[in-house]
Amino acid sequence: MKAEKQKPIGSGFGAKSTGAEVLVGIDLTGKVAVVTGGYSGIGLETTKALSAAGAEVIVPARNKEKADENLAAAGLALETRLMDLADLSSVHQFAAGVTGNRDKIHLLINNAGIMACPETRSDQGWEAQFATNHIGHFVLTKELLPYLKNAGGARVVCLSSLAHRRSAIRWDDIHFQKSPYEKWEAYGQSKTANALFATELNRRYHGEGVKAFSVHPGGIMTPLQRHLQQEEMVAMGWIDESGEISEPAKAMFKTPEQGCSTTLWCATSSNLDERGGEYCEDCDIAQRVSDQSPRYFHVEDWAVDEEQAERLWSETEKMVTAG
Repeated sequence: MKAEKQKPIGSGFGAKSTGAEVLVGIDLTGKVAVVTGGYSGIGLETTKALSAAGAEVIVPARNKEKADENLAAAGLALETRLMDLADLSSVHQFAAGVTGNRDKIHLLINNAGIMACPETRSDQGWEAQFATNHIGHFVLTKELLPYLKNAGGARVVCLSSLAHRRSAIRWDDIHFQKSPYEKWEAYGQSKTANALFATELNRRYHGEGVKAFSVHPGGIMTPLQRHLQQEEMVAMGWIDESGEISEPAKAMFKTPEQGCSTTLWCATSSNLDERGGEYCEDCDIAQRVSDQSPRYFHVEDWAVDEEQAERLWSETEKMVTAG
């Protein structure tokens, strides 16, 4: 019997579980993992936890020197390679280099991203958040697919966000070429794209041993907020006038160690052996949004709709080919 999509299953973990707790008793020795953005914020915590569990972790980085410094400061001596998600030639070069002496990749964590940045465009004219958060990871994943298939049970985890609820895919103006750029709508659309990509990736390749999930990691203060002014974060209630995390945010937000837990649960949990293509939060499969949904939880239908997921795959293929 096919499992009902977006039905929570009860993992035994929760919002405040840490990545280390999720991986207790899990041995990843001999497994190869690629973690984009794995040297900062929750990406670094993901890398640390995977490495501690025995995995060989490769970290692509737009700034390799910074990546090496951050990993060394965390006591990790890992392979890092240059890769800029907004530059597809760089993505191709990374994929060719990382697979040169390997025939399997067991885990791909599409974690890197940018948020609410000023209007910026790629060389192809693509809006930067969509280009970086979605298109770059789309191309990377496709380049690594043969190696994921060879693993005989690989998992791909795509970092989405609650912000997906800000925007479905803007089918007639994805790159804000007809209408004024709005940074949060652009970010929300890119996070919807991340969830739809996981849905379609899983549909296409689960029969060949590649499962995919998307993840809302939770509210976490990390370098992802670097484009936000203090006044804006105060207005949103994230910090107080002194620049400290506000009391309401303290109750709601997670630490980076807690923020990586759902990613690691999706990457490793045996409870998900018969699942796939779903959007997860707080170490469980999220429910679909309803009138009863809490403000900061659950997933919109548009982010897990299989027809829209298939359409996005097709449209992204066209962009990449034309670009």
